[in-house]
Amino acid sequence: MSPTNTDASSKAHFPCYPLKSSANHRYLVGQNDRPVLVHGDSPWSLIVGPTPEEADLYLRDRAAKGFNTLLVNLLEHKFTPNAPCNFRGDAPFTTPGDFSTPNEKYFEHADWVIRQAGELGIQILLDVCFLGFDGGDQGWYVDVLAYGPRRCAEFGRYVAERYKDFDNLIWVIGGDKNLDKERDAMVAMGDAIRAADARHLCTGHMVQGTSPLDPFRGFGDAPWIDLNNVYYSEVVHSRCMHTYYRQPTIPFILIESTYEGEHNASRVQIRRQAYWALLHGACGQVFGNRPIWLFDPGWQQALNAPGSVAMTHLRKLFESRPWWELVPDAEHKVVTAGLGEFRGMDYVAAALTTDGSCLMAYMPSSRAIAVDTSRLSGDKADVWWFNPRTGEVEAGKPLTGKGEKWLTPPDSTADQGDWVLIVDDAAKGRPAPDGMRLG
Repeated sequence: MSPTNTDASSKAHFPCYPLKSSANHRYLVGQNDRPVLVHGDSPWSLIVGPTPEEADLYLRDRAAKGFNTLLVNLLEHKFTPNAPCNFRGDAPFTTPGDFSTPNEKYFEHADWVIRQAGELGIQILLDVCFLGFDGGDQGWYVDVLAYGPRRCAEFGRYVAERYKDFDNLIWVIGGDKNLDKERDAMVAMGDAIRAADARHLCTGHMVQGTSPLDPFRGFGDAPWIDLNNVYYSEVVHSRCMHTYYRQPTIPFILIESTYEGEHNASRVQIRRQAYWALLHGACGQVFGNRPIWLFDPGWQQALNAPGSVAMTHLRKLFESRPWWELVPDAEHKVVTAGLGEFRGMDYVAAALTTDGSCLMAYMPSSRAIAVDTSRLSGDKADVWWFNPRTGEVEAGKPLTGKGEKWLTPPDSTADQGDWVLIVDDAAKGRPAPDGMRLG
């Protein structure tokens, strides 16, 4: 199947890949220096599981829903029927597990998937060699140990030379495991990738709760980690806050959290972890769904599951405002009451732009909250209530004067009743957050 033909006019809104760090190291920008919100999905088995026709269906759906980033394994090990072979039976290596023997036919299809994504404006977070949880059979940990640093470095050079001219790429090293016996091999792989390719950002994938800066940069042996991330499934906002204030400053994303369809996750859990991350300094977040991530039966129907739809609303909301200027309200100076428990699941996350012209606050459940308008710019403020379940927005009563103002969202008993408050300096004349105005 040939790559998608996408005309120039439809490509005009695409990010200018590869992405790079902003001047203040808080977010990512394209080659034109415009901020890019990382808005991702997690089709880990995309290169191996689906046929080209199925992969094309998936990619087009995600592009239509506004996803611009996909977290994908270059090498599958367990989770598809023919693993580690792809859908047509091509193995990644001509000698099983030997990283120095790449199979051209396997990587030709990987090329096609990455190019196809790029044609649709989507970048790939490409996990080069997923290790697997606790060194078990999910990933390539045993093979990495068996073949060691030299052959892992050879593989790093191979993939870097192969993909260095693909614009829509961010490297990911590791996967669901902190480093111990395999440290030298994985560092050698990362060193080889960076030596051959200095164009693309690189991050790592560790166990939950561990930053890639700890097992890599923490030992001073991986300066090529230039994108940090949070991988966490509980009090996500707390972990993001810690990461935001970590020094030296480095952009970070929420790379994984609880997936829709797993662990009895509620709909509000899927939404709140994404909003929590973006309002606590993350420059993007990656959503996940089962059966989509491993392309199990039913994945086509899951494309329109509530989580995917809610993520579409989220992106539209944040891109309607200068999200890259938001600073977390860590000391609760703007939203002063009605916050909920910081270590709990009902915590209100708030952030204010550096110029004070836009406040955004996410509440996992409906309640009255207090806003200190003296922290906001302008003498009059427009108030909006955004429904993250439906994407609808309702105008609130404008605020005048300075001081503490109590605000309550529209009545709702549907689902969990979460809401996003947006307060804009009226002088900016910003439209309703999603281009819709109800009520």
